[in-house]
Amino acid sequence: MEKKEWVMPTHIIAGAGIVINESNEILMVKTYNSGWVFPGGQVEVGENVIHAVKREIMEEAGIDVEVGEVFCISSNTGKHAGYNGVKEVPTKIMLDFICKPKGGSLRPSDENSESAYVPKDNVLGLIQAPAIIERYKAFLEYSGRPIYLEYVTRPSFALKLKRLI
Repeated sequence: MEKKEWVMPTHIIAGAGIVINESNEILMVKTYNSGWVFPGGQVEVGENVIHAVKREIMEEAGIDVEVGEVFCISSNTGKHAGYNGVKEVPTKIMLDFICKPKGGSLRPSDENSESAYVPKDNVLGLIQAPAIIERYKAFLEYSGRPIYLEYVTRPSFALKLKRLI
């Protein structure tokens, strides 16, 4: 029997923040291709997830934050064809945190055309991406225990699992 070479699994790790200001409004950014989202992005090599969340929010919206508790852990377990020289986009793990603004000046960035604080009840009406909708719903449902979501986004969105952890 021929022994197969083992290939170590690859996952993208990402972090995002629901930033809540003193007026109970949520920081949102309007991306060029995915519409309105709460800010976040991939953890860079050698970076921890807390620093990544702080960096991404500063890069995307100009706001310095204090990162609090995790309210949602998500797994996008689908792989799909890549772009810009990437052969395949691997599965992704996202950690979503509740954050408080500490300073900075609200602004757009190279990644988004607009940054704004939006009343909490109006946020779902802005979000178009089904995965972001489910992650925001996890924030609205958060009661002290994180929610775990498993979904795929391609070829179409499918929520495979939702449970408290």
